[in-house]
Amino acid sequence: MEDSYVRTMEGTEPQFHELHLCFFGHSVCHPGHRFGPSVRPVHILHYILEGKGQYHLDGRTYSLGPEQGFLIEPNVMTSYEADQTHPWTYLWVGFDGSCAQKLLGQLGLSHRTPTFSASCGVRLSEIIGQMLEHESAGLEHELYMQSQLYRFFACLSHDLSDQDSRFQLERQNYYVRAATAFIQQHYADDIRVQTIADHIGISRNYLSTLFQNILQESPHAYLANFRLSRAMEQLTITDLPVGAIASMCGYRDPLVFSKAFKLKTGLTPTQYRKTDREKQHMSIKQLKKGR
Repeated sequence: MEDSYVRTMEGTEPQFHELHLCFFGHSVCHPGHRFGPSVRPVHILHYILEGKGQYHLDGRTYSLGPEQGFLIEPNVMTSYEADQTHPWTYLWVGFDGSCAQKLLGQLGLSHRTPTFSASCGVRLSEIIGQMLEHESAGLEHELYMQSQLYRFFACLSHDLSDQDSRFQLERQNYYVRAATAFIQQHYADDIRVQTIADHIGISRNYLSTLFQNILQESPHAYLANFRLSRAMEQLTITDLPVGAIASMCGYRDPLVFSKAFKLKTGLTPTQYRKTDREKQHMSIKQLKKGR
């Protein structure tokens, strides 16, 4: 069991479609209290004020305590339970919107990194307390709750940025390394930028931002350039038909492949192969002359 104080925004049409509050609350859990396994329809952030417990996701178990928190994503099976000896007390916010995943990515939270540490518990408790006590209705109520939701994330962002700037950079580099490794392994498959983002557990927009910041090119450009570099290699070392090479490099339409190849090299695949073979032939002749 748990002693909970909960407020919900159900029954009101969200005015803010990019990010809006769904529900929030504060719970004092009894020893061993468990929630789930279950699937939730929106994003939920839990922040632990006291005690400890465990969060279960995809066969992984995270043991968490004060000044730590965890993310529950929409439509993902999770469960969590309070410690038998020192059960946790936590607060939470449930939210949704078209920019929710991007915001979480900027905070460094995703399916692969669903936990965090932050020392802003007093401020977060104050925000949730004020929200629980607010009694107005209508547009004023919704605007107030929206402002408090942004205050909640501002406090959390301040702490995460101050504590983990180096870790955040390492995590960003990890995402880019994971994305490029996935491209190098699956470039021959019918993958898109969204496929790559889904694989590493972040939004497409956040992945694009990371690529631009770290590699100075978009994920789409990196994927296209990697495919074309492999195509150039195959044109050089094999006699495979152009259509077969296009398919091997992730292009289902040979015409699209040829246009992309010419845009990058200035030559069609056939011209590129012919020019390369002529260069090789001249090099061999010059080598023989020098002997």
